[in-house]
Amino acid sequence: MPQSITRPATLAVAALIAILPLSAVSCSAAQKALDCGNTAIKITGDITDVTNAFNNASNDAAAAGQALQKLKNDLDQLGKNSKNTDVSKAITDLTTQVDKVQQAVNAKQVPDLKPLGDAAGNLTQVCTG
Repeated sequence: MPQSITRPATLAVAALIAILPLSAVSCSAAQKALDCGNTAIKITGDITDVTNAFNNASNDAAAAGQALQKLKNDLDQLGKNSKNTDVSKAITDLTTQVDKVQQAVNAKQVPDLKPLGDAAGNLTQVCTG
């Protein structure tokens, strides 16, 4: 009788060993998807606000600074809450570009928004790739 119990138990342990790494990958992928979803919702609106603010800067110069600050605050919060290292790195890169745009604004220069858009695209790529 012990042999009949041993064989199913061995098979069950072997199956568990095979399944555990797969479930870890699934949890990691689920966490990444959650991080990306939360990030996308916040950042898409913020980048649209920044772009619109700079397009209308002649009408309301303060709006550009406010939009940048909101984006930076949201990125800081998302970076603190992200559990995925790739997402966190993409958020850090995007934050760096926000800082560069802010420096240009502070120096009363026209900022180059292309690197900001590229960093946002990189975040999208990390989330979908």
